[in-house]
Amino acid sequence: MASLRVKWFQTSLFISALLLLSLLLFGCGGGGTTVQSTSKTTVTISPVRAALTTGQAQTFTAAVTGNSVTTVMWEVDSIPGGNSSVGTVSTAGVYSPPSAAGTHTIAARSVADTTVAASANVYITDLPGVFTYHNNLSRDGVNTQEYALNTSTVKAATFGKRFACAIDASAYAQPLWVANVPIGGGIHNVLIAATVHDTVYAFDADISPCKTYWSQSLLASGETWVNNTDVGGSTDLAPDIGIVGTPVIDPVTNTIYVVSKSKNGVTIHQRLHALSLIDGSEKFSSPQEIAFTFNGIPFSPLSQNQRAGLALLNGVVYIAWGSHGDVGTYYGWILGYNAATLAQVAVFNDDPGVGFGGIWMAGGAPAVDSTNNMYVITGNGNFDGLTLFGDSFLKLSTPNLAVLSFFAPSDQAILNSTDIDFGSGGATIIVDQPSGPVQRLAIGGGKEGTLFLLNRDSLGGNTANDAGAVQSFSVGNRIFGTPAFWQNSLYIAPVTDHLKSYTFSPSTGQFTTAPASQSPGTFGFPGSTPSISAQGTSNGIVWATEKGAGPAVLHAYDATNVGTELWNSANSTADQAGQAVKFTVPTVANGKVYVGTVGEISVYGLSPN
Repeated sequence: MASLRVKWFQTSLFISALLLLSLLLFGCGGGGTTVQSTSKTTVTISPVRAALTTGQAQTFTAAVTGNSVTTVMWEVDSIPGGNSSVGTVSTAGVYSPPSAAGTHTIAARSVADTTVAASANVYITDLPGVFTYHNNLSRDGVNTQEYALNTSTVKAATFGKRFACAIDASAYAQPLWVANVPIGGGIHNVLIAATVHDTVYAFDADISPCKTYWSQSLLASGETWVNNTDVGGSTDLAPDIGIVGTPVIDPVTNTIYVVSKSKNGVTIHQRLHALSLIDGSEKFSSPQEIAFTFNGIPFSPLSQNQRAGLALLNGVVYIAWGSHGDVGTYYGWILGYNAATLAQVAVFNDDPGVGFGGIWMAGGAPAVDSTNNMYVITGNGNFDGLTLFGDSFLKLSTPNLAVLSFFAPSDQAILNSTDIDFGSGGATIIVDQPSGPVQRLAIGGGKEGTLFLLNRDSLGGNTANDAGAVQSFSVGNRIFGTPAFWQNSLYIAPVTDHLKSYTFSPSTGQFTTAPASQSPGTFGFPGSTPSISAQGTSNGIVWATEKGAGPAVLHAYDATNVGTELWNSANSTADQAGQAVKFTVPTVANGKVYVGTVGEISVYGLSPN
């Protein structure tokens, strides 16, 4: 009996202990704090992906469910709080990137259960800006400092239209992008757009919905933009004509240089403006009226079409002109203006006889090589190889714009008489080769559909069977654009043809004339000028816009095989761009792609979720 009482007592103590423990752990009645099983704890993070510049912070938020302890610890690349090499993250989730480009992982880890965490990818670029047409003076169209957009992230699940910025008319000029601008009471990335209603805009490049920092009309009192009926009824640009050529930005002085075209009654004006990137105000005694006579030939602001992109080199702004649909009289002018004073410092006329020889290059800008020589391709015009350079590929000195060398196709006279402009396409500098038969090359072509690869040291003159060219080959159809070049591949999209890639061999100094790959679909008129984003030598994507009767279509292709289309904006109504305009060039920067259209700049990028 005594032993039974002992066992009963021990059992009672054990049960009492269990009850006490239960009270302590789970509380009693309706009060107390409930601690859930750690297996039910979950953490989520927002955004799950972000593209940043080196001077741009990002706030991440975390949510903990299944646990009353909702605090988290923040990490960068598994380092609590991060460090100067990977970037730092505060206890409030504010991430400040390092000074170097790269990709990092931000994690929010549950304090209650450190085995549970959520992570986000952050892509850092050190790209300072896209300050000029087709990315750089070589006009190769390449941004090699793009980390967010790659062949894995550019797909329907994670990439699409993020927002649009409203503009007052068509944007023929390529949008430009500048990182880390002191504007709007902080440091922001800025997008610059210009329209044919002579308006320039500065937008926040990242904020949705779109935020406008400033807009500036370049029309003087009583003026309006020009109509195509004013220039002989040409439908090349219609109905309105104002800013057409892509501006250029000086990041040192935060200045935007742009040419406007306007009218006051029957008086036509063209002016060079120097605008503050910060607030849009005029600088350096701007605007400068473009009015002069050179060698007895006056400049005509009416007939001269400032379509080509502007170039900025060593403190001089270079501007080139063509025509409005061959309505005369016009010339292939290039002018140089001192960037600090807007004083005219150089004048060149490629066809000072009866005219012609327009420089328009489908909106392309003069290319410049590593020794500061300038290259343009001219349209139909008179030719003698001395002072007349219609349908010619020209090498010009800077800043005085003297002809140093030229190439004219052997059938130049036929091109001129049949309106087969050599200069319907732009020139691209091929990166200097360390070895091979020719170290310094340039390439370009026009309506004949032939690309000419030329030796920049001596372009080749005008010879029978084009013997002066390093190489010539057909791309199948007319060229109305500037080729892109990356990793020994050239990308071009002729009219009513596929986007094609051609392989360059440094050892032979020539291209394989059969395309290495081509896009599944074709591009109608006017073809396309492609842009390329890449992470150095990898993750290359070819971006090209397609013009049809409706919205512009943005395409993304794998640069190693453009037969692989990664994404296009026509696959979803949510991704629809604005109404298409011709010669639009996509601008790629900091995880986004910007496309100029009628009435908006369409902005594409990674989904934050």
